[in-house]
Amino acid sequence: MKVFKQVFNFYIDSSIHVALSAVSLSWITLLDLQIPLDLNLLFFVFFASITGYNFVKYFGIAKFHHRSLTNKLKMIQIFSFFCFILMGYFGLQLSLRTLYYIGGFGLVTFLYAIPFLPKRFFIDQEKNLRSVVGLKIYLIALVWMGVTVFLPVIEHQIHVDQSVIIIALQRFLIVLVLMLPFEIRDLRYDSLRLSTVPQQIGVKLTKIIGTVLLFVTLFLNYFIKTSSDFTRGVLLVIILILFLLLITSNKEQGKYHSAFWVEGVPVFWLLLRLLEYY
Repeated sequence: MKVFKQVFNFYIDSSIHVALSAVSLSWITLLDLQIPLDLNLLFFVFFASITGYNFVKYFGIAKFHHRSLTNKLKMIQIFSFFCFILMGYFGLQLSLRTLYYIGGFGLVTFLYAIPFLPKRFFIDQEKNLRSVVGLKIYLIALVWMGVTVFLPVIEHQIHVDQSVIIIALQRFLIVLVLMLPFEIRDLRYDSLRLSTVPQQIGVKLTKIIGTVLLFVTLFLNYFIKTSSDFTRGVLLVIILILFLLLITSNKEQGKYHSAFWVEGVPVFWLLLRLLEYY
């Protein structure tokens, strides 16, 4: 049991779980837009997500405590390095126009962790995008929307029509809602000057707004031309699951409530969508 727990914690802490969520949302976009399965793209998203998330999460620790890193963090560093190599390999399989687009998101990820902004913009001494007041949740949602919707669109030269725009807006809203349980959980640790959504409006109103966003997401689905009754039914199930996870979120939530269950919703969403084809 101890070994299983260690492996499971490594799975969470090394960002494999979040990477699977990113892959799942990208795959759902392929299904929504009737794009053939693109393994090079999905593998790129997987390894890029691990590389990016681990860079953001552990850059500060590795920079200031590199001599006293725990064995676990050293393993994550080594794992991230190999993921970086594989990200480069699969990235080279993509088109040049896609690589230009990826470069923009790579820069955002870099600036999210690296100090570069004037001091007046921050809530602390980090001097990076992560610490800009009130920006974090919207920046993350924007990046996820860009990677999981527009990356497949650009790679496969899909015309950006009404359906693509609505899918992108849905993705942005869903990622925002996915972030809310994390923000509620982190109320105990976040600086009050960070101005997260729960800090600004309280937990109760955060849950109400999250619920409204879920209903808006569901409503928007009726304007997607390629959406079927099965697709709408699956989305309804996902909306209900997200609603339950949101309303049961609190500052004292279990260790895996957000890190595993909330983060794993896109994976479950993909599995349900694939049932239509098997």
